[in-house]
Amino acid sequence: MTAMTTAADYAWLEERHEALMQAYCVTLVRGLTPLELLRELKARPGPRITGVDGLCEPSYDVDEANRLFVGATALGDWSLMVEFNGYLGVTNEAMIPLSRGRRVVSHFLNVNAVDHFCWYEDGELRLHFEPLFAYHRDGTHPDELLDAMRESGFDLVEHEEDEERDYDDLTGASFALAHRITGIRLTPELFASAEFICGVAPVPRT
Repeated sequence: MTAMTTAADYAWLEERHEALMQAYCVTLVRGLTPLELLRELKARPGPRITGVDGLCEPSYDVDEANRLFVGATALGDWSLMVEFNGYLGVTNEAMIPLSRGRRVVSHFLNVNAVDHFCWYEDGELRLHFEPLFAYHRDGTHPDELLDAMRESGFDLVEHEEDEERDYDDLTGASFALAHRITGIRLTPELFASAEFICGVAPVPRT
């Protein structure tokens, strides 16, 4: 477990990637190359795009029902998958099979402030919670990462009044917790320069 970043270390996301932060899904998969990942997801091949921001327009251009535009890039023995306005990375029907024999960490936020954080490993959902309500968790190991969650910036206390809760930068906290689980730190330089192999993937039926 890596303990290097907190929510504050990801303030650059709102400053530099406002469009992505409005509706995103970011997924880290260990043990698959980007091409292998897209094949596993049955994605139809698309273009190569440099930089996260370049994924925005083609993501919103997809007009096929139940298909999502995804971009994947290699980070050592991990692949990073980014979706604008997507949710494939937190779809159990896609990620549980994908995680067999490997680790998958994903987090998601949409324009309605619906959010999810998921840690899949070896064919099971080990941890799932909504960052807005991090005190309520499920999965096979829901309490394994409590210290890491607190240190990342999540409020794990259920308050009687919403005003008492800490809403500060839950998106940054999600990125920090993903770093602690995977050891992969996402940086402004990476988001600007990474080359993504892209595709349009079907969303499995629930």
